[in-house]
Order: sequence, then structure tokens, then C-alpha cells
Amino acid sequence: MNHVKKTFRSCVSAAALAALSVPAAFVPGVATAASPADAEQLDQAVAALRAIDSMKADFVQTDRSGQSVRGVLTLKRPGKIRFQYEKSANMLIVGDGRALTLIDYDVRQVQRWPIKNSPLGALLDPTRDVAKFGKVLQTGNPNVISIEVRDRSHPEYGVITLIFSRKASAPGGLELTYWVALDSQNKRTTISLANQRYGVPVTDADFRWNDPRPRNRR
Repeated sequence: MNHVKKTFRSCVSAAALAALSVPAAFVPGVATAASPADAEQLDQAVAALRAIDSMKADFVQTDRSGQSVRGVLTLKRPGKIRFQYEKSANMLIVGDGRALTLIDYDVRQVQRWPIKNSPLGALLDPTRDVAKFGKVLQTGNPNVISIEVRDRSHPEYGVITLIFSRKASAPGGLELTYWVALDSQNKRTTISLANQRYGVPVTDADFRWNDPRPRNRR
């Protein structure tokens, strides 16, 4: 395997694990009271996420060393998400509402994690995750809202931060522009979005994938 392939595999796999670094189960007593202004911004962000029925966007995924890989993100409510990486990566990440699956076609490997316990629930079920674990971070820009999602009782689970920009044509008037996942080893992965298209035709077939594993080993 050449260096480029190794870089892609490291970047993609790290993002999948970082995206699963924060649990969705609410722990009573760990949340802090938000100011009225912060609570309003948090409500706006949750409403914007909930207003997305379907979406496609181009993305660039970057790890902490600056290595990047591109692809297309597809999202459909309820609970479905797909990261289609560029052909050079030869990988795919699909969430079907129950599990997040990483398919590595080069090594014919499939890995699955329950999505209900991941911070990707902040995108797929925002009322469960963002509203319970979300904290507004001040940006100094009234047109940018930053929401940090973490379980403070378990710092080893890591943090995910969602960044929104105000845009009148976006659902709820806010557009998710990127998010940053930071794991317990301070490994940082950033997903930047561009060319967001809302309400596009998306079918369940968009979230199917071909299993590369030999039949007798599945």
C-alpha cells in the first residue's frame, strides 16, 4: 500500500472513531444553566438541524497533521447519513439510523458502531444530543454560532463542536458549515462543508453498500 493510501485510511478511520467519541445518554446534573441569549442560540441551532429533511454537501475532512480527503455527504431523516469518499480513498461510511458502518474496500473490512451512542446523533437526532449536551461558545460574530457537545462527566469520550453560519435560504436560517471532533488523545478531525443542497431527492438506496468480505467469513 502506498503512502497516499495509508494517509487516506488513517484520516478516514480517525474521523469515524472521533465521530463516535461522545455518548448520547444524558447524565443528570452534568449540564450547566445557559443564559437566555445562549439558550436562544442553542434552540435556533437545534431547530435548524431538525428542519433538514434531506441534504447533500461536498466535504473536506482534515486530520490534525493537515492531511485531507474529499467526498460527498448525504443526509436523510430519520437517522441516515453517508460519507462517500473520493475514489482514491476507496472507503465508505454509512449510517442507517441504527449503526454507523465503515467499509474499507482495500482490505475488505467492515466495522460497525451503534449510532445511538454517537455525537453524530447531534445531526441525526438533534433533540436528543445537542439539546442535552450542547453549550454555546462565544464567537464574537453575531452571524456565527458555535455549539460544543460533550459529556463533562466523561472527558475521555471527547468533544464535538458544530459551527453554523446565518443564511436566510438555509433551513431555520442557519447553515452547518463545519464540525470538529476532538478525542481523548487530542486527535482533531475537521469536516468542512460546502455547496449544501437541501430538499434534494434522496432514497434509501443511497444508504446501501456492497459488502467486500468473503461470504464464508461474514
